Amino acid sequence: MRKQIQLALISTVILTQPGCFNESPAIAGSWFNHDRRTSGTIVDDQAITIKANLAIAKNKTVWKESHISTLSYNNSLLLVGQTKSSGHKRQIEKMLEPIGEIGNIYNQINVGEPISLKTRANDTWITTQVKAKLIGNRDVGINRVKVITEDSTVYLMGKLTKDEEKIALDIARRVQGVAKVVAIIEKADGEA
Repeated sequence: MRKQIQLALISTVILTQPGCFNESPAIAGSWFNHDRRTSGTIVDDQAITIKANLAIAKNKTVWKESHISTLSYNNSLLLVGQTKSSGHKRQIEKMLEPIGEIGNIYNQINVGEPISLKTRANDTWITTQVKAKLIGNRDVGINRVKVITEDSTVYLMGKLTKDEEKIALDIARRVQGVAKVVAIIEKADGEA
């Protein structure tokens, strides 16, 4: 039964990805070929992100006094953003403990006022540029690294070889407006 649910979720993911609906099966299949995660882990990562966002949103005080973004890759969860107190920062991480699928939590939340909408829009633009350059680079692979930007800091999260990581870092650093790049990278099989 779990396999059927995973297959249904994977199909939904493929069909909801921009551009995948109109692609040929060969192209859609190559989308998964570049990912080093199993199909089950891909589904778990999406579930982790949804569950984490819901858990944070349940606490109305923390939600109103914070700007938090989440990113999951290979059962690890990255938290970025701002919250008004170190107590909130610890509380956010505590709220996520019941989510059983999470292996590691990387809490990169800063204590301070949430950034402006203008800064958030600029972060989205930076993320878009980094992703476009990564997709255009055949050496990294389109699904081996995820990207999120927070207050001009680009976070790269994925499973890469040393050479791929170096290329991804170089690509991100060269995008205009990037202040810093943080890599949360697992080494691909066969590398230490």
